[in-house]
Amino acid sequence: MRALRRSDEAAWLDLRARNRRWLQPWEATTPPGAKPPGATFGQMVRRDRKQWREDAGYPAIVEFEGALVARVTIFGVQWGAERGGSIGYWIDEAHAGRGIVPTAVAMLAGLAFDRGLHRLEIAVRPENDRSIAVAQKLGFRDEGLRLSYLYIDGNWRDHRIYACTQDQPRSGRYWGQQN
Repeated sequence: MRALRRSDEAAWLDLRARNRRWLQPWEATTPPGAKPPGATFGQMVRRDRKQWREDAGYPAIVEFEGALVARVTIFGVQWGAERGGSIGYWIDEAHAGRGIVPTAVAMLAGLAFDRGLHRLEIAVRPENDRSIAVAQKLGFRDEGLRLSYLYIDGNWRDHRIYACTQDQPRSGRYWGQQN
């Protein structure tokens, strides 16, 4: 796992193009009438770096056997009394189901907890069994349903919220420990 680099552009664009249909039902988009963020690849790299510098987010890419295969991000970091953030993730369809995402999420969550965050949330569409499995494998607790939470694939979609706090026990292979 590492930060995105300018030299990743070709691999990133290829990965995103190959996985467009696979990711479309799950990725947030801009609602009609709102101005889309629209960023070049270079702007995205700069934005990622700035988030790390300012402790505002921890975006990372995942390499597996030398290839870029996934993205895991802690975003929306709030300090002060909350000390929390949200986790988003996706993986190349050809690499799904190998334990790559749970491992990467555990690593990035561990880093965020070490930096002082207290709470992390994962928002998942109720129909997304694979993403729900990631949250459950890591011991994130189901805190319920948020109605009409994010605009995805042409509509406002409900999401289940899973959460983990810094003081919650974390054990198992994904957290780097034996059961």
